[in-house]
Amino acid sequence: MVKVGIINVTGYAGVELARLLRRHPEAELVSVTGRSEAGKKLGDVFPHLAQLGLTIEPEVAGSLDIVFSALPQVASAEAVAPLVRGGVKVVDISADFRLKDPQVYETWYKSVHPAPDLLEESVYGLTELNREEVAAASLVANPGCYPTGALLALAPLVQKGLVEHDVIIDSKSGVSGGGRELRRENHYSEVNENVQAYGLDGHRHLPEITQELARMTPQEDGFRVTFVPHLVPMTRGIFTTCYAWPVAGAFSEGKKGQQELAELYREFYKGEPFVKVASAPAQTKQTWGSNDCIVHPVLDRLTGRLVLTSCIDNLVKGAAGQAIQNMNLMFDLPETAGLDYPAIFP
Repeated sequence: MVKVGIINVTGYAGVELARLLRRHPEAELVSVTGRSEAGKKLGDVFPHLAQLGLTIEPEVAGSLDIVFSALPQVASAEAVAPLVRGGVKVVDISADFRLKDPQVYETWYKSVHPAPDLLEESVYGLTELNREEVAAASLVANPGCYPTGALLALAPLVQKGLVEHDVIIDSKSGVSGGGRELRRENHYSEVNENVQAYGLDGHRHLPEITQELARMTPQEDGFRVTFVPHLVPMTRGIFTTCYAWPVAGAFSEGKKGQQELAELYREFYKGEPFVKVASAPAQTKQTWGSNDCIVHPVLDRLTGRLVLTSCIDNLVKGAAGQAIQNMNLMFDLPETAGLDYPAIFP
């Protein structure tokens, strides 16, 4: 049985980790922390987790095989660096180990990286694209929620060099993506019956998306990415639409081209337990509470442009579920262990 700790169980990603781990057949959650609620019973703060019988501590304790960190960036690296150096495996849900270049990190996160020596050994934990590396890793950087949906939508085309390197990514997220901390823009009266774009001068997930697209392409030149996130009035979910041009001759015209595109995606994700290639546009409700990513690729018959949509639950496949999927690989467990739940619908 894998002994597990969670740093910052009181945030949305942390409490989702606890919920999913409660039913994991081969992992036991034995230690949880939370700065503002330290000393309280976990069940008093979150009654639905009372059966775990845990107390929220100021620091993780006991003999642990793996620790999940759900702290914000900078604080997360500071907390997990000693654990990694001490031989404990870590999955970091923050952004601290996603970007390989510490200068890029400093530019986007306005802070010197607390543990730059660990950047090289960290593995980007988008399981479907880095399965072997994750399995051998001691430190996994869990992907951001927006990059997860975007990269899974684009990967089959990018890896085979079938798209031009100029991509537009439009994503819409529920309010939980902003975390549990109270901010004016997350108030009910601000979000309800409202849609707003943000990060137009550059969102922090942009360099992550650009980095990973460059890593998966057989071509030498990098990607030019326009990424526009939006906040929409729902609790969970991310709906992403990617627009790209196919390279000349990549697909036939008309229906045959659409069939070729769909077959490319079905073959690329064949056997993947959590990526579903749909024959119709997906909806965020169809992934709510599950670790699934639903992808629907279209070749616009009028313009020849590729329109690629994906849906995820930002707290599961976009955070806690992906983290557990990575843990399963790191300990040679069935990849679906603790995650084989269908979406809650409607």
